[in-house]
Amino acid sequence: MIFRLGELFCGPGGIAVGASNAIIENKDFRIVHQWANDYDANTCDTYRKNICPDAPGSVYHEDVRKLNMDKLSEIDALAFGFPCNDYSVVGEQKGMDGVYGPLYSYGVKALKKFKPMWFLAENVGGLKNANDGKAFSKILTELRGAGYEITPHLYKFEEYGIPQARHRIIIVGIRKDIPVTFHVPSPSPYKDIDNSCRTAIEHPAIAKDAPNNELTKQSPIVVKRLQHIKPGQNAFTADLPKELQLNVQGARISQIYKRLDPSKPAYTVTGSGGGGTHIYHWSEPRALTNRERARLQTFPDSFEFIGSKESVRKQIGMAVPCRGAQIIFEAILKSFAGIAYESIEPNIYE
Repeated sequence: MIFRLGELFCGPGGIAVGASNAIIENKDFRIVHQWANDYDANTCDTYRKNICPDAPGSVYHEDVRKLNMDKLSEIDALAFGFPCNDYSVVGEQKGMDGVYGPLYSYGVKALKKFKPMWFLAENVGGLKNANDGKAFSKILTELRGAGYEITPHLYKFEEYGIPQARHRIIIVGIRKDIPVTFHVPSPSPYKDIDNSCRTAIEHPAIAKDAPNNELTKQSPIVVKRLQHIKPGQNAFTADLPKELQLNVQGARISQIYKRLDPSKPAYTVTGSGGGGTHIYHWSEPRALTNRERARLQTFPDSFEFIGSKESVRKQIGMAVPCRGAQIIFEAILKSFAGIAYESIEPNIYE
């Protein structure tokens, strides 16, 4: 069985890579790209180059609020990682009251229009508490109302062998008239994987001519500051000389000039932020390259991001880890193929 996948808010292709790599042994169940949409031009160019170079017209660079869904072809599955800006713990947490909060409704619109057999929706963990929990409850109610049995779960990707502590709510929905039940895949099969950031970044070594691997020019004061910060420490927990300390009033974000602990998964790769938020190497006094950041998101080295260095940084930070998406997609395929797999109870209840 082949599932044609449509994507809203597709990002650079983390979900798409995971979908295309999802296979189950001895069964011809797979997922293929049908169409995708994103509002960012560079992101769309990246997706076209890596996911569908032979069908560039299947990627629509448009604001979803203006996208004419009538021109989109039929699909069997839908994925939408609706924008998380208004639900992020780091942001202002405007939830439904923000510009981005209501955008999930276009995923609901697509579900009602195309009636795909299943869907996958993704957002940050902060979604659950936005608007005192009312936003999350409203979203789940509308997804059910579109005709789906849903399974929301907070996935901690580091528990699935991903070299990054990244916690995301993922909602899988199966159309109610289909006699298939989805179960949350267990992290147990991945517990012995070495998912340290050192292994992810150094093994195998990144080729000198790998795309998106240019170094950031660090100012002398940043180099000096990093030389006083030990692996796992940040600008506020390290013993910094007075002249290197940050003059910050109020909240002190723990990721500011935080150096990776090479023996552990990286902390969360983000898509934006000023000085001190670029993720810092454990031994060299520098920020990671975009290629190294992409490795933490489990993109293959052959995946080339299009755009300026800051645009690429944003694309990588906004993506879903490819291997994390693949694990969930394979669980969906096994559910449809009637293959049992190790599972756990969902950890989110209304």
